[in-house]
Amino acid sequence: MDSFFKLQERGTSTVTEVRAGLTTFLAMAYIIIVNPSILSAAGIPATAAVTATCLGAAIMTIAMGVFSNRPLACASGMGINSIVAFTICLSMGVGWQTAMAVIFIEGIAILLLVLCGLREAIMDAIPVPLRHGISIGLGLFIAMIGLKDGGVIVANADTLVALGTIVDAEGVLNFTFVVGVISIVLTVILYSMKVKGALLWGIIISAVIGVPLGVTQLPAGIVAPLDFATFAAPFQADANTDVMGIIQVITTPTLLLMAFSLMMSDFFDTMGTAMAVAKQGDFLTEDGRVEDIKPILIVDSTAAIAGGFLGASSITTFVESASGASDGGRTGLTSIVAGIFFLLAAFFSPLINCIPQAATCGALVFVGFLMMSDVVDVNWSDPIEAFPAFMIIAGIPFTYSISNGIGLGFITYVIVATITGNVKKVRPLMWIAALAFLVYFLMTIM
Repeated sequence: MDSFFKLQERGTSTVTEVRAGLTTFLAMAYIIIVNPSILSAAGIPATAAVTATCLGAAIMTIAMGVFSNRPLACASGMGINSIVAFTICLSMGVGWQTAMAVIFIEGIAILLLVLCGLREAIMDAIPVPLRHGISIGLGLFIAMIGLKDGGVIVANADTLVALGTIVDAEGVLNFTFVVGVISIVLTVILYSMKVKGALLWGIIISAVIGVPLGVTQLPAGIVAPLDFATFAAPFQADANTDVMGIIQVITTPTLLLMAFSLMMSDFFDTMGTAMAVAKQGDFLTEDGRVEDIKPILIVDSTAAIAGGFLGASSITTFVESASGASDGGRTGLTSIVAGIFFLLAAFFSPLINCIPQAATCGALVFVGFLMMSDVVDVNWSDPIEAFPAFMIIAGIPFTYSISNGIGLGFITYVIVATITGNVKKVRPLMWIAALAFLVYFLMTIM
């Protein structure tokens, strides 16, 4: 095991990797509830969605560990699952079988781009300041997710976002807010005391505290049935047209354009996520390059294909993987452990779902804090480099999208470089990426 995963070489141990894998899984476990609840709106049976979500995450997370040997975990991506359910199925009026065929095709397209080297080449073409901007923006994004899950920040019609309240409008204590704050305080205290597994212990203790407060709900049952009804979804007949899903996508231009749009999101989301986890897992170089990125990109692209095939929506590398990396995970063993927990969750999802999202708030906020260290590496006195980086830093959390933030930074960089007479600094692939983002944004807002 040591020779395969290079445990000693990377300064870790089996115990540390197992603990990090559990930390990653607990930070991601919410997807077991959230993804099926979204996909069920598209007509997918809830039990089938749970099975597809858990098994898809298990298979691809284990594959990531084996083939990339990095602490990255995969599951159905948030955002794309909503597009599948509410845009493709409900707004465009197609069945979920066709929607999964869209995911299947965009996954194949991304895999082809990886195999021909384009995806890796674009990552290499990104200027160093923008790479730091991606890492910082991801840190803010992760912290924002944690604060939202803990009820510390909430949506507000007037100000878009606001501070959560400890007492609701009816005068009842908001215990989700309480558990969220406790998880942050606990994580900071444990980490400052150099307790091993501080992030994991913060999650577990907060979940236990949440039991008497009613935030941690004990399950009515333990075992859940498996349902394989969504498997091979692209090759099933569309529920609305009786045409095989993949045939309908290939012959419908609007669905092919949708596949392109989703491909752009998947393409750059993984880029940002890999950099964020690499920063915490010590496999990000000084100039912002992810070491051995190609196996990661191949598995991630294959995961999108698998997500469409299994009916789980697009499976992608999760930014919450940074929590396990921050807790000491350095190898693929972390991923394999997380994948095994997802496999068990397919059978015991009611038990796994006991961990409330509020309990993971502290771990995610603390990861965000750790990722802010890249701020000092941006030359803020040079607006040519700093302003595009700032657009990424602000764009990722403010648009609640990794790809949107990266796109804003890329387009800004090309514009600023052109206006200031530094057009020679822009590599050809940056022009291509910026143009692709421009098309993507126009498709999104029109």
